[in-house]
Amino acid sequence: MPLADELGFPSIPLNKKWIGLAVLGIIIIVVLASLFYSIGPEELGVIRRFGRYVRTTQPGLHVKAPFVETVTKVRVLHVFKEEFGFRTLQAGERTIYAPGRFDEESLMLTGDLNVAVAEWIVQYRVLNPVEYLFNVRDPSETIRDISEAAMRQIVGDRSVDEVLTVGRIEIGQEVQKKLQEVLDFYQAGVQVITVKLKDVNPPDPVKPAFNEVNEAKQERETTINEAWQAYNQIIPKARGQAEKTISEAEGYAINRVNQAKGDANKFVAIWQEYRKAKDVTRRRLYLETLGEILPKMGRKYIIDSEQQGILPMLSLTETGGQS
Repeated sequence: MPLADELGFPSIPLNKKWIGLAVLGIIIIVVLASLFYSIGPEELGVIRRFGRYVRTTQPGLHVKAPFVETVTKVRVLHVFKEEFGFRTLQAGERTIYAPGRFDEESLMLTGDLNVAVAEWIVQYRVLNPVEYLFNVRDPSETIRDISEAAMRQIVGDRSVDEVLTVGRIEIGQEVQKKLQEVLDFYQAGVQVITVKLKDVNPPDPVKPAFNEVNEAKQERETTINEAWQAYNQIIPKARGQAEKTISEAEGYAINRVNQAKGDANKFVAIWQEYRKAKDVTRRRLYLETLGEILPKMGRKYIIDSEQQGILPMLSLTETGGQS
C-alpha cells in the first residue's frame, strides 16, 4: 500500500515526462550559473582551467567554460590593512579595540639593550593578482611575518630614545622599504602603501622610571633654551655696542687725520708765502695774531716804551681816569 494512502493523502500519479523536464531545467540552471559570472568595479577575475591560469578579466559580466574553468575574484583597488600589537574591533568616531595584549609581536629589543612596545599598521594593495594568487601560499600571513621581521631589525639598530621620539617616521619609512624589497623578491604582487608606527611605549613595569627620565630631559631642554635666549639677547647687544664704539673711533681717527692734514697744508701754504715775502708775511702774521688775542683781553694800557714813570699818568679808579 502506498505511503500517501496510509497517511490519508490522495495519491498523485507521477509523469516521467515531467520528471525529465524538471531534471533538465535544473541542469540548465546549473550550467547557466556556471557559464556566466560578474566582476565588481574594484576587482579583477583570475580564470583557471583545470587549476591552470589562462586569463584575467576586467570588471563586468563575462562568460567562461562551465565545469572546466573557475574564477577567483581579487580586490585590486581595495587597501588592505594589517595591525600589529593591537586589534580593531570597530572603527569610527569611538574606535573599539580588542582587549588583551599582543606582546609576542609588539615587544622588541632596541639597539641599546632596552625594551619597547611598538604598535604599527601596514597598508597594502594587490598590484598583480596572478602573482598574488600563485606565488605566495598565504599572502596575508607572509606580509605579517616579513613586516614583523623588518620592524625588529630596524628597531634593533636604534636606541630606545629614537624609537620612542624622533625616529618613528624614519623607522616606518625604512620598514616599508625593507618590506617592499622582500615582497618584490618573492614576486608576491603586492604594493606596500604605508607602514606607520601608531604608538611606542616602554613596558608597563618601567613606565614610571621612564617618565621621570623624560621629565628630567625636558627640564634640561628648558634650561638650555632659556640660556640660549639670554645669550641671544646679550651677545647681539654687546656686539652692537662694540661696533658702535669702533665706528666712533674710526670716525674720530678720520676726523683727526683730516684736520692734521688740513693744518699741515695750511702751514705749508703760509710757509711758501713767507718765503716769497718774509717781512710782509711776518708783519701780517703778527697783526693777525694780535687781532685774535686783543679782543679776548680786558682793559688795555698803551704806553710809550721810552716813558720813565707812568704812575702819575694813570688813574687806577673804576672810571679809568675819566673823573
